[in-house]
Amino acid sequence: MPEGHSVHRIALQFERDFVGHPIAVSSPQGRFAAGAAELDGTRMLEARAVGKQMFLRFEHDRWLRIHLGIYGAWDFFGIISPITAESEALGSIGAPRLRRAVRMSETEQAKDVDLETFPPEPVGAVRVRLATDDSVADLRGPTMCEVINPQQLAEVVDRLGPDPATDDSPEAEERFVTRLRKKPTAVGQLLMDQSVVSGIGNVYRAEMLFRARLNPHTPGKQVTEEQARGLWRDWVYLLDLGIRTGQMLTMDGLDPAAQELALANREDRHWVYKREGLPCRVCGTNILMEMMAARKLYWCPVDQA
Repeated sequence: MPEGHSVHRIALQFERDFVGHPIAVSSPQGRFAAGAAELDGTRMLEARAVGKQMFLRFEHDRWLRIHLGIYGAWDFFGIISPITAESEALGSIGAPRLRRAVRMSETEQAKDVDLETFPPEPVGAVRVRLATDDSVADLRGPTMCEVINPQQLAEVVDRLGPDPATDDSPEAEERFVTRLRKKPTAVGQLLMDQSVVSGIGNVYRAEMLFRARLNPHTPGKQVTEEQARGLWRDWVYLLDLGIRTGQMLTMDGLDPAAQELALANREDRHWVYKREGLPCRVCGTNILMEMMAARKLYWCPVDQA
């Protein structure tokens, strides 16, 4: 499932190439035909992400709410602006008829393509197509896709925990600390609870708890204030890094060779995630994997004792 940094990067892509343009909205699959008809031909005014949810504002106080869930993804075609220095190296978009194809979900894949026609014909079950004269975005497999009004938007956002990419104020930190420390639920579950904090998924949950040397079974009520503030500030740091680079890089202090490996291979960029049965990078104890609230949890029983 895409985590918070991915959704913020998708919102940035819309901000670069779609906001300010009138949008042709269609539902090639047909399941969103009524919603598409409401938005078709109106101008996109804003792209906003909160945690794992994205909201696209159109004229006439209409918002398109998207939650990608486990299987959702956006495919972009056409003139697609790089959103980081790293992505600029993936290829030029200046040559005639040379256009980009980018898939954005949990990970990102970009390539230069020479399309026979533009826009390309929809392939497969495309729930929504958003198109300008130069750029196309196809949505597939979302958990949520609906048109909402400003009141409904406020109700959705009010139910979500703080997202440091949109608000890293002291007040947001206090909300997180208070919500985390008042509950008897295990901290490993609370970090995945989007009403406590927005955007953290399975990867960041495991890595943040290891970085904090915190046992995932610790009840929220037993997490100290210092530990809770440390978790929030680490999330501020990791989320910003993920948005800037497009990578969930959670290991600090790497030498240049290790940094290159980490950027190239997921197996080399995490402390514990998906490393069950392998030796801990710090103490050598085998990393454990167990199920917590129907999701896989990875942790070190020694360093996080």
